[in-house]
Amino acid sequence: MNLTAANTKLCSPKQVAHVGRVILPHFQIQISSLGGLTGLRVATIVQRSLRSTHCQDFSTTSAARLRDFFPAKETAYIRKTPPAWPHHGWSEQEMLSVVPEHRKPKTVGDWLAWKLVRLCRWGTDLATGIKPEQQVDKKHPTTAVAAHRPLTESQWLVRFIFLESIAGVPGMVAGMLRHLNSLRRLKRDNGWIETLLEESYNERMHLLTFMKMCEPGLFMKTMILGAQGVFFNALFLSYLVSPKITHRFVGYLEEEAVHTYTRCIREIEQGDLPKWSDPGFQIPELAVTYWHMPEGKRTMRDLILYIRADEAVHRGVNHTLGNLNQKEDPNPFVSDYKIGAGHSQPNPALKPTGYERSDVIG
Repeated sequence: MNLTAANTKLCSPKQVAHVGRVILPHFQIQISSLGGLTGLRVATIVQRSLRSTHCQDFSTTSAARLRDFFPAKETAYIRKTPPAWPHHGWSEQEMLSVVPEHRKPKTVGDWLAWKLVRLCRWGTDLATGIKPEQQVDKKHPTTAVAAHRPLTESQWLVRFIFLESIAGVPGMVAGMLRHLNSLRRLKRDNGWIETLLEESYNERMHLLTFMKMCEPGLFMKTMILGAQGVFFNALFLSYLVSPKITHRFVGYLEEEAVHTYTRCIREIEQGDLPKWSDPGFQIPELAVTYWHMPEGKRTMRDLILYIRADEAVHRGVNHTLGNLNQKEDPNPFVSDYKIGAGHSQPNPALKPTGYERSDVIG
């Protein structure tokens, strides 16, 4: 399957070849008057240009090798495998209410987590080739969304894939360690494991969605492999030493994610990303199914709104978990509250800096 033809509605390689066969003789006739050698050179340039023209500019993979990156495997009996954690969906009002926000560090651990995230941000900008004029105000890195020069669709996809390949790690590491801790201590976990694993699953769905739009080249795959190896082991050790600091780190990481997607939405709305603003652009069916996206609300902007809302939840959840007693407190986001206590179910998407312990535990 040609992903470009399916997703961008632009020309196929066959169409490009056909155009070349039609117009090339006319070019050769017109340039023959320039002289044999000059005409040959111009004709050669035209031929090379046509051969090199293809519709896939989101990837380093050549058009001839494009394919469905993870096609559904046909079996004799199974028709479809639904998500393990079905998405509850978002209303438009909920998605539009999400804004970039920053929790100011209050402790040494907070400050350390924040500086580590800033280091990761710098490394990502360097690795993905973000120019200085494409960066936002460094004095307000998680709230400022305007830059002198916008990113291209290709740069955004590279950034999304790299970000989501990393963002799916923390929840799995924390959930795994808490699961083992629960087995070892012969005690309940009070609802933390499920939320952490669901977060990891949700981040992976973000990645799979973007992977339906492009196929990374060898360099990007190598970068992801190295980053995951370092990130997994670093988080494994840090969660053993201080779960509170680790959750704060992830909260700050999710602040960056909300900022990233907010800036992308802004650039789509301003018309800086014409391919994604095109009404004919189709988002992957995987996304439509997972987020239950209604008819008429399936543009690239809508997709980014859904993903940003998910990241806003992860931001609020991790900042809140970083405020709790890691061994004894229940997970407030899956708990039933006492009648008459004056508290309703907390909504992490509406609390960018997280709930304080006194707000949700008492």
